[in-house]
Amino acid sequence: MNTKGSLSINSENIFPIIKKWLYSDQDIFIRELISNACDAITKMRKLEVMGEVQFEADQKFSVQIIANPTDKTLKFIDNGIGMSAKEVDEYINQIAFSGAKDFMEKYKDKANDDQIIGHFGLGFYSAFMVADKVTIDSKSYVKDEPAVFWSCDGGTDYEMTEADKDSVGTEITLYLNEDCYEYSNEYRVKEVIGKYCSFMPEEIYFVNTENIKAEEPAEGEEAKEPEEPKPLNDTHPLWNKHPNECSEEEYKEFYRKVFNDYREPLFWIHLNMDYPFNLKGILYFPQMSNRYDTLEGVIKLYNNQVFIADNIKEVIPEFLMLLKGVIDCPDLPLNVSRSALQNDGFVTKISDYITKKVADKLTGMCKTDRENYEKYWDDISPFIKFGCLKDEKFYDKMKDSMLFKNLEGKYLTLSDCLEENKEKHENTVFYITDENQQGQYIKMFREQKLDAVYLTHVIDTNFITLLESKNEGLKFLRVDTSLDKAFTKRTSKKDQEELDKEAETVQEKLRTLKGNDKLEVKIQNLKNKETTSMLTVSEESKRMEEMMLQMGMMGGDFNMDQFKAPGTLVLNANNNLVKYLLSEKDGENADLVLEQLYDLARLANEPLSPEDMGKFIARSNKIMVLLTDADNTQEEN
Repeated sequence: MNTKGSLSINSENIFPIIKKWLYSDQDIFIRELISNACDAITKMRKLEVMGEVQFEADQKFSVQIIANPTDKTLKFIDNGIGMSAKEVDEYINQIAFSGAKDFMEKYKDKANDDQIIGHFGLGFYSAFMVADKVTIDSKSYVKDEPAVFWSCDGGTDYEMTEADKDSVGTEITLYLNEDCYEYSNEYRVKEVIGKYCSFMPEEIYFVNTENIKAEEPAEGEEAKEPEEPKPLNDTHPLWNKHPNECSEEEYKEFYRKVFNDYREPLFWIHLNMDYPFNLKGILYFPQMSNRYDTLEGVIKLYNNQVFIADNIKEVIPEFLMLLKGVIDCPDLPLNVSRSALQNDGFVTKISDYITKKVADKLTGMCKTDRENYEKYWDDISPFIKFGCLKDEKFYDKMKDSMLFKNLEGKYLTLSDCLEENKEKHENTVFYITDENQQGQYIKMFREQKLDAVYLTHVIDTNFITLLESKNEGLKFLRVDTSLDKAFTKRTSKKDQEELDKEAETVQEKLRTLKGNDKLEVKIQNLKNKETTSMLTVSEESKRMEEMMLQMGMMGGDFNMDQFKAPGTLVLNANNNLVKYLLSEKDGENADLVLEQLYDLARLANEPLSPEDMGKFIARSNKIMVLLTDADNTQEEN
């Protein structure tokens, strides 16, 4: 047999493929060829189950990858079903056909199609993205069927002859083009295999020809016993086990291995569904480091243990992309190159199922394992809040399982928070964004036996806005937004009018000193005499500032300072230093004291700039000198 000819191409099918591969990641050719090799072995196993073939007792199946940096070639070898000349002609020369599809049609009454993952002819042609020439040596499992050799230089012409191959299976050789010599490098190939093939269902072994030569004994030396080769992949990933068969350590080890995260996951959800579609997977809730930790996880999508892509939004609900995990769904409607999803309502059902399973796990934990749920809450709350913002159905399921940590460290539901404050502040929840910066305000809340909750993550600004829109009359207020009657002494209308006049005078002086005509000053009788001054900022201004900060973190190009509200300086008329300022406001040290009171208030609200901090320290030193001089003068008198 010696046949030459031109490839029969069905243009209706080939153009979408070319379009995809012209713009796709070049690495996928390794995934496609190894997938095809696994398919060939899977078919062989099924034929044995059906009694079509018989194996030796010690029969071992595997895929071998051989890189040759000298010859600039890359081989893919399997001992699967193999092909006859007729099959090569049908599945390779006629590109429109799919070997897997035809195989399943032939044996549809005898075999399940769970593990047939490839479209052989179509996937095979991805080899020409990196090779100038590709050859196939194949021998069919069918007895007495001669082996076949096929060769093509990347055009539409090919050559096919009988071959001398004795063993059943297929060997594909890629003669790499000059731009792709990197794929004859061991580390480069292993990198790609690690990305796409870590969990393929058949063992994959890598062989480097230079290593083989290095292991050959020198003349006169005894041959060393070679080490037992180890497969590059895990053919039985944890997600394929039943949850009852998996230990806690196995889950943690799998997490470390797949995501290279040294921190242990908080907990996980093992997905295991057979109807109405086949889906397995494990979703991990990772630990968060701090308030501004990147809200980005990795959900790896597989199709019959073949890696497809990370974070495919059609399958994974957006908010769950904050998690880390793997999902394997053989029923996914993939396109011919397995690199993207076809539009299909079925995909939406998968997404909805995953969302429901996560919500069920969390609400169940809140009800039956409250202690652990509270322990994890600070870490998992950003994920849950983001989910509520993105998915109304998820919010409806989770709304009664949302927790808020109060000043005493207790975790309360929203209804609990409202119940605690209803006598003094009906329908209002006060919250803290920074325990250190707002320490003065927290102290005042505790003194007045008022409660507040901690909302310290960047996502909380958006979340409380959502809660306000979902609950009529509900209002969230930062602890530093106002000093109402709970913190002030009763003052007569006449006395307050006098204080307001004093405030106008001090306000003009402060605006002049600071060169800022937006500064405002109030004078109030606070219950705590030790408090000299405080700074309050409106809730609306603070939320705008937080929103701009988020945009800045995402790369927004603007000056944050223009969005910072100057706030209102509240002077405590019940404090001796403020009394001194008001009685001596035209004295030589009045400006010094006023600026100091303003900066003290700012320090309790946010860090000072380096320049302002320098001035504050210098001013503090000057005040100490003045106090010392005054004490010395009194002693002399």
